[in-house]
Amino acid sequence: MSREKRKYEMKQRAAEMAETHVRITEAAIELHGTVGPARTTLSAVAKRAGVERRTLYRHFPSEAELFEACSTHYFAAHPFPDPAGWRDLEQALDELYAYYEQTAPMLANVLRDAELLEFARDAVAPLHAYLDEAADVLLDGRRGRLPTAAIRHALAFSTWRSLNSVKRSDAVKLVTALVERAG
Repeated sequence: MSREKRKYEMKQRAAEMAETHVRITEAAIELHGTVGPARTTLSAVAKRAGVERRTLYRHFPSEAELFEACSTHYFAAHPFPDPAGWRDLEQALDELYAYYEQTAPMLANVLRDAELLEFARDAVAPLHAYLDEAADVLLDGRRGRLPTAAIRHALAFSTWRSLNSVKRSDAVKLVTALVERAG
């Protein structure tokens, strides 16, 4: 009576590792959104995730790899508005400013810390690429440096932030009027 050897599968272990990976990523995201990437320590991430530092390093050998995972995870959960459906500048700004309202703490911290950390600069590259694409969509039919500058200014997070003390609809109307005035 020979017993057939059972094939060992790492399903349970793999599931636990994946869950730990996500837990570490989400802990880092929480800290990036509250104190910012520059002030987030790996010790704080490990503590918040409920793991030891060596476990964190097994999943993310470098801070840059952790930050990349955070960016990917965060932007997947908070996708940019789709510029393909925009009919006009007012709709575009309303959707974009609503996005900024939802993501303001994270964007403010990451954009601030991008001045200090190379991997934070890399993380905001998708935002900059998106804003370039959005500007191209909105520039359709407009020519010249002034309209281009006006639209890029209108789309900027810093522009929204400077107007977030007023209702979104008022900010959208104001910025739309400024862009239309520019040509």
